[in-house]
Amino acid sequence: MGKKLNSLEDLGGFVFSTNKDFEFESEENINTPANGEQRLEAHLDKKNRGGKVATVIKGFEGNEEDLKTLAKKLKTLCGVGGTAKDGEIIIQGNFRDKITDYLVKEGYKVKRVGG
Repeated sequence: MGKKLNSLEDLGGFVFSTNKDFEFESEENINTPANGEQRLEAHLDKKNRGGKVATVIKGFEGNEEDLKTLAKKLKTLCGVGGTAKDGEIIIQGNFRDKITDYLVKEGYKVKRVGG
């Protein structure tokens, strides 16, 4: 049996409207700060990846489109696959140094975290 809903907030913030003129205001119009204002963290991660290493870039602030554009540049730079979701960029393999050098050159503030 499903989780009991106690209030309208449990629905995730969107409620159905019968008004034909109703326009849903999306919060996706987030402006991405300039590169110099971004504080990114470069992690190495092995968890839930079958023992394989992945480079994870966390701390990106901005809209999904800019996140995916940056992820595509990093995947092309390293010549590997990866993904961008939930404000994180995940690149397959240990490319933390290469990615950090590239991001610093692009004007981002990057901090190595772990190992």
